[in-house]
Amino acid sequence: MTSATDQRPQLLVVDDEPVNLQVLRQVLQEDYRLLFARDGIKALELAERERPELILLDVMMPGMTGYEVCERLKGMPATAAIPVIFVSALSDAQDETRGFEVGAVDYITKPLSPPVVRARVRTHLSLVRVEELRNTRLQIVQRLGLAAEYKDNETGLHVIRMSHYSRVLALAAGFSERDAEELLNAAPMHDVGKIGIPDAVLRKPGKLDAEEWAVMREHAQIGAQIIGEHSSGLLHMAREIALSHHEKWDGSGYPNGLAGEDIPLVGRIVAIADVFDALTSERPYKKAWSVEAAVELLRAEAGRHFDPQLVELFLTQLPVLLEIKARWAEGAAVRPGD
Repeated sequence: MTSATDQRPQLLVVDDEPVNLQVLRQVLQEDYRLLFARDGIKALELAERERPELILLDVMMPGMTGYEVCERLKGMPATAAIPVIFVSALSDAQDETRGFEVGAVDYITKPLSPPVVRARVRTHLSLVRVEELRNTRLQIVQRLGLAAEYKDNETGLHVIRMSHYSRVLALAAGFSERDAEELLNAAPMHDVGKIGIPDAVLRKPGKLDAEEWAVMREHAQIGAQIIGEHSSGLLHMAREIALSHHEKWDGSGYPNGLAGEDIPLVGRIVAIADVFDALTSERPYKKAWSVEAAVELLRAEAGRHFDPQLVELFLTQLPVLLEIKARWAEGAAVRPGD
């Protein structure tokens, strides 16, 4: 019997043969908390109630096969993300293929090798941990972006639109799907440094004077400091964007006066997406520009404010951009994951 403070991962083992359950108990009980089921109905009940971190599932069982159980698990939101490893005497390639088709992450054939079972379980639990860490990090990034919005006159819809614009432009510029998705998730952090700008400056309804403008410009470096130094990944990209999205192609931007291709590519992309959305959105201090007027400004500033090649790529994507603009127009409902 395990105590309430037992922090070992919990596994669900499903097999209609008591001998097989006993074998897996001996192999796994030292490192894991174990739940057992001898049929599909009980397995589904335990999985939904207990939410184990991994399921070891026999294929050939009376009443409901393992394949059917797995399909049911993947069809329920509460259990869809739980990795399933099939454990079966069926060793034909077609059987394994069927297992992967219904959503399993692995397939172990009987008779069981204890070292193989332990290794496969460890591997897939490690992958779960990595995914959980990634999701947690992403949520932190999104929440920090939201915190910056509370300080500013902009809305969460601005951040969603400009992030999607950035993704579209990144793909047009040759980013892989994975890298473009990372940019989509990093872009909301572009103005996180505004958390550190006094409200008297950030929310001033009129034009900033020279001293106030100097304070406002500090938000790029403040944002980089908040995000911190990272060697790679989402937070590394977010820091680059926060620090460089106000640099200008001709070197007249801030905070470091970078010019041309010395400006990180992600910063050049976000600069275009951010300005386009700012221009075409209404704010308390201005009316929304027409799309035509915003396009005219982008063309006029290509080679001065913006990377000229990226401007041309951006404008080739205008139909997609306008779909994004319409989907997340002001007043639209924001759904989790947008």
